[in-house]
Amino acid sequence: MEISQLLKGVLDLAVLAVLREEDGYGYDVLRRLRGAGLDEVGDASVYGTLRRLYKAGLLTSYVVPSEEGPHRKYYSLNEPGRLRLAESGKTWQSFASTMNVLLGEAA
Repeated sequence: MEISQLLKGVLDLAVLAVLREEDGYGYDVLRRLRGAGLDEVGDASVYGTLRRLYKAGLLTSYVVPSEEGPHRKYYSLNEPGRLRLAESGKTWQSFASTMNVLLGEAA
């Protein structure tokens, strides 16, 4: 199974989870996802996901000046985003449990 196909279904959840503890700008979120083991995640996918989650009202944003280049747009999880993270996390846990049972039976 292609990891890229799995990522398409869970990237929203992964980005929300990364922003749960600390705000981040695009490249920072990408670096944290890759650091967590999602090496296959693409730059454009993360930036697009951040924009989509922001437009959906699940994130807020603010700009921080940078002395080393362009200003950085930081994203933070707001209350609707926290609720979505909790709901999606429960859905993921249920799905993963079901798959673990199925895979365990097949082994």
